[in-house]
Amino acid sequence: MQSNDARILRGAAIPSACAGLVGVVVGTLVAGAQGALGAALGTVLVLAFFGAGLVALSRIGEAWPHLLLGAGFLVYTTQVGVMLVLLLLLRDATWMDGRVFGLTVLACLLVWLAAQAWTHTRVKTLYVDPPAPSTSTDAEPRA
Repeated sequence: MQSNDARILRGAAIPSACAGLVGVVVGTLVAGAQGALGAALGTVLVLAFFGAGLVALSRIGEAWPHLLLGAGFLVYTTQVGVMLVLLLLLRDATWMDGRVFGLTVLACLLVWLAAQAWTHTRVKTLYVDPPAPSTSTDAEPRA
């Protein structure tokens, strides 16, 4: 993973974890232990899914940069689809508060996307590799 990608990952994961911590506190106050468990599970799922997606995109970008846009669309739509399926499957779970789970997932997901976009605008990423300086003294200057 390149340093720029690691910086983007940290820039998105830390605010999302903080939002999840707020969700755990609020879930505990609102629904007790079941709310805390739902918020913690939602936070872990968002961090795992979106962290893994960012790592996958980083590796695809290093190996096949021409496939990055298509891979990005595929990764993000897959993540959102899987999160939707998990929300639907776990909404009626009796061992956790489904409403706190869903709201925490939504909050962490929105914080992740906003923080990732904001961090990406602050990272200086080269889009074109600059040409290597010529070390030959025989070369004529271009006109």
